[in-house]
Amino acid sequence: MIKRVLFGELKKHLSKKEITFVAGPRQAGKTTLMFLLKDYLDKNGEKTVFLNLDIESDKQFFTSQGTLIKKIQLEIGRGKGYAFIDEIQRKKDAGLFLKGIYDMNLPYKFIVSGSGSVELKEKIHESLAGRKTIFGLNTLSFEEFVNFKTGYRYENKLQDFFPIDKETTKGLLEEYLNYGGYPRVVLEDEFKQKKTIINEIYQSYLEKDIFYLLEIKKSEVFNNLVKVIASQIGGLTNLSDISSNLGTSLSTIKNYLWYMEKSFVLQKVTPYFKNLRKEITKAPIYYFYDLGLRNHALDMFGNIKMSEDFSFLFENLVLNIIKEKLRFSAAKINFWRTKDGAEVDFIVDSGRKLIPIEVKYKSLRKPEIKRSLKSFISKYTPQKALIINLELEEKIRFEDTEIQFIPFYRLLSFTF
Repeated sequence: MIKRVLFGELKKHLSKKEITFVAGPRQAGKTTLMFLLKDYLDKNGEKTVFLNLDIESDKQFFTSQGTLIKKIQLEIGRGKGYAFIDEIQRKKDAGLFLKGIYDMNLPYKFIVSGSGSVELKEKIHESLAGRKTIFGLNTLSFEEFVNFKTGYRYENKLQDFFPIDKETTKGLLEEYLNYGGYPRVVLEDEFKQKKTIINEIYQSYLEKDIFYLLEIKKSEVFNNLVKVIASQIGGLTNLSDISSNLGTSLSTIKNYLWYMEKSFVLQKVTPYFKNLRKEITKAPIYYFYDLGLRNHALDMFGNIKMSEDFSFLFENLVLNIIKEKLRFSAAKINFWRTKDGAEVDFIVDSGRKLIPIEVKYKSLRKPEIKRSLKSFISKYTPQKALIINLELEEKIRFEDTEIQFIPFYRLLSFTF
């Protein structure tokens, strides 16, 4: 069993009246996590019921709010109990449906999950305002991956493990950058099985989320768009060029990208700017939630060998770690590019302070500062800047800014 960090947070929320909502990519492990919570409650003598809208025989209980309530009462009675509802995005107007039940003030605690469809991401947010807490479950983080792969021997001392066992750390990093973090993929040892599973996950995503929601009849444009974005992670996205190259309208490209964001496949990073005339203000950069899915789109799954490819994936990984660290804050993550060619990979903007972050897939031996980072520091005078690399850990100053060179694994315990 792979331990998920989110499990502890979900256990704490079981005592809250609000609906516990677990949202994330298809096959990221939501159902497994729900069953673990149910098992935890069962062992503590609590009454539970589990319903899954992907199971045909369970759908009959969602024809009306009254029908669902009767089913719950039948299973756990009229007193306190816990009702698990899996794959809620299959229910039309799911937000309004749950809102009506919640407002009845029943003695039941609802734990609900769903993959990232438009209904889940948009309408449920609106309908359940003030009635739910959403917990995002992505595929395995690098930390969860390493803990599982090392048999949890270093679970509370990874920061000691990484610098001591550099060869194992390097191997685990390359494995994660190659295969990503889908639990079913990680659990398989054989490459052939891993490849079969990632293909099944992608096809399931297309058929159950994208084709169903967009009513796409021809998948070539959508598939080719995924490949184009996968080939340029970390690079500016020119939507007009993509539209022209794929032979489809700009509105279609924008629509497809929007749906990929809402379904937890792509994440968009927008530019940071203060000077509209000198800094790029429009073109975004796209990254993937899961690196294995990105590699699969390019038929490179498990076959990343070139340092340049690792460099782009490493940048994507660093973004994922930063986002995980900031998920309970209001801070924004942007990038910085100017029309004269200066660029900084990420800018963390908390409103009160800026932290520019450069990412280098290198084992730096001594501090090196790019002209672009110096330019940003001179322009915005941040108190701190980070240069994420493979090994170097050192601090220097440039002008009034402290520049910290940090091995990527130190980000796992870093406080922004």
